[in-house]
Amino acid sequence: MKRLTYALVLVVMLVTLASGQTYPSYYSTSDLSFASPGALKFGLYGFDNPALLNYVRQTDVQFAWTDARGRWNDFNRWGLFTAAPNFGFGAVKTKLGSTSITDYRLSLGFGDRTLGFGIGYGFVGGDKAAFDRSNTWTLGALIRPNPVLSVGLMGTATTSGGKSEGVVDLGIRPLHNEMLTLFVDYGIRNDQTLKRGNWSYGVAVEPVAGIRVTGRYFDVHTFAVGLSLSLGNAGLAEQSSFDKDAKRSFNTYAIRLGALDRTVFSSLMKNSRNVEMDFNGRMKYQRFMFFDKTNAFRSTLEAIRAAKDDETVAGIAINTSGMTVNREMLWELREELRGFKSTGKKVVIFIDNASIEAYQFATIADKIVLDPVGVIYLPGYVMGNTYFKGTLEKLGIGYDEWRFFKYKSAVETFSRDKMSDADREQRQKYIDDVYGVTKKDICEGRHISPEKFDELINKEGLFIPADALAKGLVDTLGRWEVAKALIEQLEGGKKRFTGAGSVAAYNLPYDNRWSEPPRIAVIYAIGVCAMDEGIKARTLSKDVEAAGEDPTVKAIVLRIDSPGGDAMASDYVAEALKKAKKNKPVIVSQGFVAGSGGYWLSMYADTIVAAPVTITGSIGVIAGWMYDKGFKEKIGVTTDLVKAGAHADLGFGFTLPFIGLGIPDRDVTDEERAKAEYTIKAFYKDFVGKVAEGRKMSPEKIEELAQGHFYSGLDGKKLNLVDVLGGLQDALSIARQRAGIRPDEPVTIVEMPKPGLMNFSSFMPRLIDIKQVISEDPTIEQLKFRLQHNGQPIPLLPLDQLQPDAPNE
Repeated sequence: MKRLTYALVLVVMLVTLASGQTYPSYYSTSDLSFASPGALKFGLYGFDNPALLNYVRQTDVQFAWTDARGRWNDFNRWGLFTAAPNFGFGAVKTKLGSTSITDYRLSLGFGDRTLGFGIGYGFVGGDKAAFDRSNTWTLGALIRPNPVLSVGLMGTATTSGGKSEGVVDLGIRPLHNEMLTLFVDYGIRNDQTLKRGNWSYGVAVEPVAGIRVTGRYFDVHTFAVGLSLSLGNAGLAEQSSFDKDAKRSFNTYAIRLGALDRTVFSSLMKNSRNVEMDFNGRMKYQRFMFFDKTNAFRSTLEAIRAAKDDETVAGIAINTSGMTVNREMLWELREELRGFKSTGKKVVIFIDNASIEAYQFATIADKIVLDPVGVIYLPGYVMGNTYFKGTLEKLGIGYDEWRFFKYKSAVETFSRDKMSDADREQRQKYIDDVYGVTKKDICEGRHISPEKFDELINKEGLFIPADALAKGLVDTLGRWEVAKALIEQLEGGKKRFTGAGSVAAYNLPYDNRWSEPPRIAVIYAIGVCAMDEGIKARTLSKDVEAAGEDPTVKAIVLRIDSPGGDAMASDYVAEALKKAKKNKPVIVSQGFVAGSGGYWLSMYADTIVAAPVTITGSIGVIAGWMYDKGFKEKIGVTTDLVKAGAHADLGFGFTLPFIGLGIPDRDVTDEERAKAEYTIKAFYKDFVGKVAEGRKMSPEKIEELAQGHFYSGLDGKKLNLVDVLGGLQDALSIARQRAGIRPDEPVTIVEMPKPGLMNFSSFMPRLIDIKQVISEDPTIEQLKFRLQHNGQPIPLLPLDQLQPDAPNE
C-alpha cells in the first residue's frame, strides 16, 4: 500500500502543475497503438508508460505508420519504438505539408512485475516552433497485484510552459491469462475539468497463441478494430479506425522484429533444432555473478527440462569432455534426461575418458560416442581411508578416540591403523547399494544382462575404444562433431544447433502473466557445518529466517551437501527451518552427503528427498583428544605457563608452524575424560530426541537406526529417514504442490545465499610457496578442523566424506 500511495502521489504531482506549449499527449499517439498500454504486450515500449519496460525480456523493434494523411506508403505519420530490458527509445514523426516534427523519448523502467516504475524524457526534432512543442518528462507506475488486475499510472509535464497530463490505465483479465483482456483508460490535462477528460475502453483477445484481435471505443464516438499476427521473432499488425458515422477514417500498419513471441506457427517449427550442452569443468551449485562460465547444477537441470517442454527442440547433444561432477549430481542429471527422452526426443552423449560414474550417466543416451583415443574405466567402487595412528606415534603426537557409539567412525583415522568392523560394515553396504544402482542403470541403458555387467567389471574393467565398440558399450567412435552428426541421423535430417539459453522458456515474453509469479526459495547448505565457514550458519540461518518471513516466498527448499561438523552451527539452521515451517512448506533435498550434522539440518523438514546414492543418516556424536606426546621435544620447542583454575591449562600448548593451530601440552585426566564422556552422551541423547521429534518417530526407534550409522539414500528411504527418492527437481515439485501452486503456474526460484560478485582471487598473482601449498592440502584442512574442535563433541562423518567427488560450491 505504501508503494501504491507513492505511485498515486507521483502522478498527482505532475497533473497539478500549472499551464503554454504543446506536447504529444497520451491520446495523440492512440493512432499508433492497438489498445491501452497495459492491455496489450508492452504498449509503445515505454513511449507511453515507461514502467512497462519491466516486462521486456529481449530487444525488440516495432515500426508503425498510418495512412491518415495520404496513401499507405507516404509515411506522413509513423512511429519507431524499440526496447531492451528496462530501456526504451521511441520516435514519432508527423508531417504536415512541408513542415514536420519528430518527438523522441528515452525511457527507463525499474521494479518488478508486481510493482514497477519508469521515467522518460522527451525531446523534439524538426520544426519545433511551428508545432509549438516543448520537451517533456514522463513518470509512470504499473501496479499488478495479481494475474487479474493491472493499473497503469502516467504523468507527463513539459519542461517549460507548465503543461501537464495524467492518465490512468486499467486492465482486467477474467481468465487469469492473455486470452481475454478488458481495458479502460482516462486522461486529463491540467487545463481540463474532470468531466472534460478523455477516455476509451475496449477488449484484446488472443484466442490462439500470437493471434490477437483488438477493439477500442473512444469518447469522441470513434472506434478502431485491429488484428495482430505473431510469427515468432517477427510480427505483422493492421488496424482500421472509424469515425462516429462508422466510416473508415484510416488504417494503421505495424511490423515487429526481434524478441521471441508466442505464435500459432510454432508447430511448423516442431523438432527443427537440437540443443548442445558442454559439461566441461566443475559443476557448482552457484556461479559468481561475473566472469564465471562454469556450469551451475540447478540451471543445468532446468535447461534440460526447458528443452523438453520446447516443441521446436528435437534432441540434446552433450559433450562430457573435461567434466567434473560428483556421482549424486550425475544421477540427478541422468534422471532429468530420462524425463526428456520420455517425450520421444533424442539424446546423444560424447565421452572421452569416462569413469564408471560418467559412463553410468552416459548410458541414458540413445547413442554414445567415444573418442577414438579415449578410454572407459569400469573398476567398480572402492571406499577407504588413510590412517595416521602410526604417523602420529612417530611424530610424538597422542590421540585419544572418545567413541561411545558403534558406527561413529569419524576420528578413527587418527586413532587406528585400519577400519573398525562397524565402519567396514556400513561402508560395504553403502558401496554395494551404489554398485547396484549403477548396475541397474547401465544394464537398462545398454541392454546387457546383470551377469554380463559383473563380468565386464570383474574380468576386464578397462576398455580401449575398439573393445568398447565391440562389446556394445558405445555406438560409434569419433569426436564431438561426430556426436552432433549422429543425433541428426537419429532424427532423419539436418537441423540447426543452438545453446540451451535459446529455448522458449528463457525467451518468451512475460506479458502472458501479470504480477510476479509465486516464489520458492532454494537455500544452499554446502560444506562442513561451521558458524563462519562451510555452510556459514551464522548468516545462513538469517537467510532461512528471511525466506520464512517473506510473504512472497511460498515454500523453502534446503539443498544440503554437508558431512556435519559443529552441532551449534547445525542447530542454528535447523531451528530457523523449524520456525519457518510454521508458515510455509520446508522441503530438504539431500545431495552427495547429508549425514551427521548434515542430517541434523534435515530433520525438521516436511519432506526429505534424497538420491539413491546419497550418504545420509549418521545420527551420532564423537570427539577425540590430540595432545603432545614428545613432538615438542623432537623439534626443540618448549612452553611455559601460569594458570588460575585447575583445568585452565587443558588446551594450552605450542603452535604448529604454517597451520597456525596449537597442540595441547598434556592428555586429559580421568576426571576430565569422564566429563567429556558425559557431555558427548548428552549431546547424542539430544540429537536423537530432535530427530525423533522431526521425523515423528519414537526416540527408541531412532536409537535403533542411530549409533552413528550412515546409509545410502536407498536404505534411508526404507528406514524412514528419507521420504522420497529423487533430486532437487523432485523437491521443487513437492514444494510447489504443498504450497498450493498449480502445476502449470510459473514460479520464480530465489537462490540463497546470494552468489558472490566475482572470484577476485582469480585476478591475483598465484604465489606457489610452502605456506600456500600446505593450506590448500585437504588433509591439513581436516587436521585444522579437528584441532579447532579438539575435545568437542561433533556430529561429523569420517574424513574421506568431508569432500564429495566434485567441489561443493
